[in-house]
Amino acid sequence: MHNLRSLDALRAFVDGGSVSQAAIRLGRTQPQVGRLLAALEADLGFRLFHRENRRLTLTAEGLRFYRQAERVLAGHDGLQRLAAGIREGRSDRHLRVLTAPQVASVVLGPALRAMAARVPDFTALIDTRIRLDAETVVEQEHFDLGVTVLPLAHPKLKVEPVCALEAVVVMRRDHPLAQLRQIGLADLLAHDLVVTHERSLLRQGLERHSREAGLTPRPRFEASNGVVVCQLVAQGLGVALADPFVVLSNPAPQLVMRPFACSIPVPYGLFFPAWQPRPGIVDDFAALVAETARREAASLRRSLRRRAPDIAGMRGAAETAAPQEEPYE
Repeated sequence: MHNLRSLDALRAFVDGGSVSQAAIRLGRTQPQVGRLLAALEADLGFRLFHRENRRLTLTAEGLRFYRQAERVLAGHDGLQRLAAGIREGRSDRHLRVLTAPQVASVVLGPALRAMAARVPDFTALIDTRIRLDAETVVEQEHFDLGVTVLPLAHPKLKVEPVCALEAVVVMRRDHPLAQLRQIGLADLLAHDLVVTHERSLLRQGLERHSREAGLTPRPRFEASNGVVVCQLVAQGLGVALADPFVVLSNPAPQLVMRPFACSIPVPYGLFFPAWQPRPGIVDDFAALVAETARREAASLRRSLRRRAPDIAGMRGAAETAAPQEEPYE
C-alpha cells in the first residue's frame, strides 16, 4: 500500500499548510512532494484533497485518514528512537502520554518536573484529547500510559484508579452564589445554568439529583466539554457544575468555585496498554502522576473547606501543599 515517504509528505503538508512548506520541511522540491501526495491519493482510491486555484486542502476523508496516519508515523518515530538508543547502548527513556488538557496543566506538569530532575535523559510526548474512549484508544492510539476521568473499560486496557474529586459549582466572583459557603441544588437551579453534554458524568449527576428532588434543570447554554463551560461562565453567562481540575486549568482569574451539596464523584485513573510489557520507567512515572493527582485533590479539598477566595488562591495552595498519600475514594 502507501509507503512512509508518502505519509511523511502528508504530515509535512498538514503541518506546513501547503505543498511549498511541506517541501521545505522535507528538504525536497515542490514537484517531488506533489508526486508523493498524488501517488498516495491514487494508491488509496479516494480523494484526499480539494483542489482550488492550484491550492490543496484536505477533504473530510483526507482528514480522517491523516488522523490515523499521524498515529502510524508517531509509532514509527518511536521505533526509530528505540533503534537509535539500542545502537548507542542507551536505555529507553521516552514516554508517550495520553491525557485530557486539564490533567496536563494541573497534574502532569509537576510530575514531569520531578521525573526530569530524577532522570536527566527523560523525554515525553504529551498527547491531549478532549475525550478519551476505550475503543478509540485501543484501535488507534500508540501510547505508554494515560490519565483520564473514569470509567474507561476495555479488556485490552489495564486501568488503575488514582483519586476521586467531587464536582463543584463554578461562577464569577461577582455572582450572588459566590457569597455562599456551599451551593444547594435549589440554589443552583434558580440561576442560569451552563451545562456539559448529556452523556457527561456532571450532567448525568445533575439530572439524577434533580429527579430525586422533584426538580427540573433548565439549562441556558450547553457546551461539548468542561473547558468551554468554564469559559462561558467566565463571560458571565451563568453558573455550572464542574470538574475542579478543569476549573484550575482555566486561566480566568474572575472564577471561583464552591462545594456542591449533592455528591457527584469525578474519579481519575491511569490506564496502560495491556498488549505490551510495562517498562520500569513507565511504572516510575505513573507513581509520580498518581502522587501528584492525590496531592492536588487533597489540596483542593482543603481549599474548598476554607472557602478559598479565588481560583488563583487554590492554585497557590495546590502548588505548595506537602506531598501525602491518600487512598482512592
